[in-house]
Amino acid sequence: MKQYKEPTTIKGLQEKLAVNEQALRIEFRTLTKKEKDILMKTVKLQEEVGELANEILAVLALQRKSKLAKFQMANLYAEFSDVIIASASLANTLGVDLDRAIRKKMETLLTTYVNDR
Repeated sequence: MKQYKEPTTIKGLQEKLAVNEQALRIEFRTLTKKEKDILMKTVKLQEEVGELANEILAVLALQRKSKLAKFQMANLYAEFSDVIIASASLANTLGVDLDRAIRKKMETLLTTYVNDR
């Protein structure tokens, strides 16, 4: 097994990654259309979660002043909606029955988790 020598600088890290770029690369061209859709929708969901997190920071007044000045509660509502829509879209692509998944999770939350506090 090849021993890893930790780079001591950011430049060293960049050089190590550059040398190993091909070995670390995922071959996306081998993905099917469905797999690419799943990947794209997963990235979209992550983007929407990040935008929601920014709005939550604004609600808590933990954003920069310039962002706080632009905050509108409607944006928070919109970002929650975006997360739900992106989740539903990804679930559709993966064949997940969200009604069933939510029903099962709520059952677990209201029985196992509540009783484990």
